[in-house]
Amino acid sequence: MATVTVNGGQQVHFVDYGGDGPAVVLLHSFLMDVDMWEPQVEAFGADHRLIAIDERGHGGTPAEADFDYWDVARDSFGVLDHLGIERAAVVGTSQGGFIGLRMALLEPERVTALAVLGTSAEPEAEGTAAVYRQLIGAWSETGPEPLVDGVATFCLGEYDASSWKAKWRQRSGEDFRRIMETLVSRDSVLERVGEIQAPVLVLHGSADSEYPMARAESLVAALPNAEPLVTVVNGAHFLSLSHASDVNPHLKEFLAAHAAGK
Repeated sequence: MATVTVNGGQQVHFVDYGGDGPAVVLLHSFLMDVDMWEPQVEAFGADHRLIAIDERGHGGTPAEADFDYWDVARDSFGVLDHLGIERAAVVGTSQGGFIGLRMALLEPERVTALAVLGTSAEPEAEGTAAVYRQLIGAWSETGPEPLVDGVATFCLGEYDASSWKAKWRQRSGEDFRRIMETLVSRDSVLERVGEIQAPVLVLHGSADSEYPMARAESLVAALPNAEPLVTVVNGAHFLSLSHASDVNPHLKEFLAAHAAGK
């Protein structure tokens, strides 16, 4: 584990698993951290140089001011610069997918391939954003304890989230407000993803509680070099963790074909 200062003074915590294979950046979901990627490190860490990044306001990376996902995309490139890595594939789940899409738009020549899981290129639906802002208030007023079970079920389905709930209980109301406001106020990139020329793999769970399958279908339709949509039967929203055994073969095959770039 290491910490580097990037992007005008932002500290970023990351784990470089090393190795001689093509570099792959791993970007976690909302409320998660680098530990989310343990199943993928085990599954294909020997084939690639995996770099897992704690995004702003998550894990060991602070968020001392409001930010957006474009900022986090720049942070991620800053980590690659620090490591002397010019090009990398990117894998992101949910929030990590928001960031991965923005990385591919900011510096397309540096992203060799992109895999996104349980994500969307569109802004948060107005009704959903209103509910999430109510959640901000509840978290601040009552603390996380009454909420963590529902959040775990919503994001991870039947997966045992005990260790994650313990982490969430440590979050202050202000920390939660900052990262949730970033999520609900994000801009749309659906109109721009046609600019992404890298190969893209989109995976989506049929039981995703956050985004309907139509969002994944719209994303695939808008991408010029998308693989066929992979539907994970009964897959939860954070499916790279909850349904790792289902998604890992698809990720491994895709990265073997495209992570090194042309």
